[in-house]
Amino acid sequence: MAEKTYGLIAVFNSAPDIYRAAEKVRDAGFHRWDVLSPFPVHGMEKAMGLPRSRVPVFSFIGGVVGFLTGMFLAWYMGAFDYPLIVGGMPFFSPIYPFPIAYELTILLAAFGAFFGMFITNLLPQPYHPVMHFERWKEITDDRFAIVIEARDPQFNAQETTSFLQSLGGEDVTELPE
Repeated sequence: MAEKTYGLIAVFNSAPDIYRAAEKVRDAGFHRWDVLSPFPVHGMEKAMGLPRSRVPVFSFIGGVVGFLTGMFLAWYMGAFDYPLIVGGMPFFSPIYPFPIAYELTILLAAFGAFFGMFITNLLPQPYHPVMHFERWKEITDDRFAIVIEARDPQFNAQETTSFLQSLGGEDVTELPE
C-alpha cells in the first residue's frame, strides 16, 4: 500500500541559512509550509510572511468580559438583588466594585490569552508527520528545517525537491502522512 505524502523536509545548518531560505520560500509563493528550529529565530515570522497573531484579540475579549462581569455582579447584588440604603449612598457606584472588576479583567484576559494560543496553534497536536523524519533529534538540538506540505497548491515533488536543494537544504526527504 502506497503511503500518502505529507510533504518534503530539508535540513539547514544555521539560523542565517534558515532565515534566508524562509524568505526565498515565501517569495516563491508557497502557502503551506513551516520552519522548524531548536530555538526562536528573531524575525522569522516576518521572513515567513506570517500575519500578526490573533491571540491579543482573545486577551482583549477576555478582559472586557471580565470587567463587565465584575461590574454586573456588583450592580446586580447592590442595586437589584439585595439593595441596602447605607448612609444615603446610591445603590450602585462603579468606584466600590472596581477591585473585583479589575481582578476579573486580569483573570479572564489571562484565560483568553491561554486558550487563544491553544486555538490559534491548533493545540494539542500530539502527532505530527515530521516526527517520523530520521534526523528529527538533530532538528530539536542544533539543526533547522523547512517543511513544505503536499497540500500546497504549488507543490510538485520533483520541482520542490530541486527548489529546496537550490536553497542549500541538505537531506531533502519525503515525509509520509
